[in-house]
Amino acid sequence: MARFTTGSVRGIAATMLLFAILTPAPNLFAATPQLPDAAHRLYDRVMEEFRHKDYPAALAGFRFFLELHGQSSLSANAQYWMGECQYRMGRHNDALASFFKLISDYPMSQKLAASTLKIGQIYTKQGDREKAQMMYERVTGQYPDSPEADVARKALDAEAAKGEPIATEPS
Repeated sequence: MARFTTGSVRGIAATMLLFAILTPAPNLFAATPQLPDAAHRLYDRVMEEFRHKDYPAALAGFRFFLELHGQSSLSANAQYWMGECQYRMGRHNDALASFFKLISDYPMSQKLAASTLKIGQIYTKQGDREKAQMMYERVTGQYPDSPEADVARKALDAEAAKGEPIATEPS
């Protein structure tokens, strides 16, 4: 068994102290990296606000989430739900911008079909039938087996039933 004397303990302690002093410490004032669990917890909390129909709070929460966790796997979803909050608050132009941002910034997102459909629905509400039809056709063409494609087909059928189908090509 090894025997430590007072001198050897002091030597070890001095070596450890010297090592601690000479080893660069992380910047104590730098932002602490957020753990994935923190991102999920925040996202879940904000979704609860949305489920309780507190759309202004949820919108602020999703913005905050994107500021903190812009590279998270949940970022595209947060962007989508921001648009959904704006849509439900009647802020259709803001919602359009949010949905278009999702399409441009997150081209591999699972929310592409839903965002494209929502854009079509906003154009329908705004009375822009041509743009609405274009978006509905994009949904049915790019995501034919999705639930959003079923909704888009119904919207296209409803427009056709009005008796004045929109031309798909310019005259």
